[in-house]
Amino acid sequence: MGFKRLEADDFVVSAQAQTATCWTNNAPVLTTFFTRSSQEIAESGKYYIAVYNVDQNQAGSQAQFEIAYGNIDGYGQLAYNQPAVPNVSPASTIYGQYRSLVLEDENGSFVFGGVTGSSIYAISVERAAYKQSLFPGSLNVILTGPTNQQVTLTDDSNMVNVPTYYGTMRAYQVISGSDGFSHNSGSGGTGYTEKSGSYGLFLPDIGTILLNGDALDLSGANGGISLDTNVTPNFNGENSQDLLRCFQSGSSFGLNSEETITSDFVFIRARNSEFNYSENPSYISGSTGEVIYNYFINNPQTYMTSIGLYNDSNELLAVAKLSKPLNKDFTKEALVRVKLDF
Repeated sequence: MGFKRLEADDFVVSAQAQTATCWTNNAPVLTTFFTRSSQEIAESGKYYIAVYNVDQNQAGSQAQFEIAYGNIDGYGQLAYNQPAVPNVSPASTIYGQYRSLVLEDENGSFVFGGVTGSSIYAISVERAAYKQSLFPGSLNVILTGPTNQQVTLTDDSNMVNVPTYYGTMRAYQVISGSDGFSHNSGSGGTGYTEKSGSYGLFLPDIGTILLNGDALDLSGANGGISLDTNVTPNFNGENSQDLLRCFQSGSSFGLNSEETITSDFVFIRARNSEFNYSENPSYISGSTGEVIYNYFINNPQTYMTSIGLYNDSNELLAVAKLSKPLNKDFTKEALVRVKLDF
């Protein structure tokens, strides 16, 4: 017997979540932050700056995330065509882009912990780095402002039973704390600032963290880092570069990705009367058609080394290799579990 049809109860489907760091070389925490001057002066530098793990002249330099500054009024960036189209700038483009993506409303505004924010900093993790989504509760980042005011930020995923949804997109508030819990500072122990709501939105399904510029601009006494976002109309405030320096001074950005691995388990059962005769051509004499070795006549046995899975057209779909040969004869039955990951 060379083939045996599998039954429905031979299949079991399982889904398991796997997490891993987002950063190159499986670094658990990103501690160094570099940019490339060629990108900053290029046209794309008006909209975002890419942040790398090591200097561009070193081996292994790879982009980890991007920083983009947005403002609902277009302030803090040079306008495209001032005064003909006043204050329409890369800053208003970035704000509008994320407003449409997240809020699905071209006229909406971002609300952070109940307070409307006018300035945002979008932290977008490299797509290949976070696989399916970011892992809630894994955000731990230290930002140090220009006057050495410091805050440690996380998301509030471990403090809420159900996340906020924008369409089908999950959203958590960014708060002062670590590992998904607040440090019991701010408004009512929520980890918010006293005056500007939360520090932003954690959007795991699109690999993005929106930081609330108004919250970061607050003094240390009010929960901010005195970032001093430049909101001068028609002026290049270099706000993305200022936030980058806060990452560099803080020297600690931990973040994990999450991926659901779907596995099919196939249970292969060989009863005592099955698969005891080898189909290897060397088992049978080519001239006489008889078993070459006499002891196989009274005690036929085989050694299972691999299992092939076929469809109804006898097309080979998958091969499972055993770690070592498995002896099979009329006195033994075998049960082999094959795992297929997708």
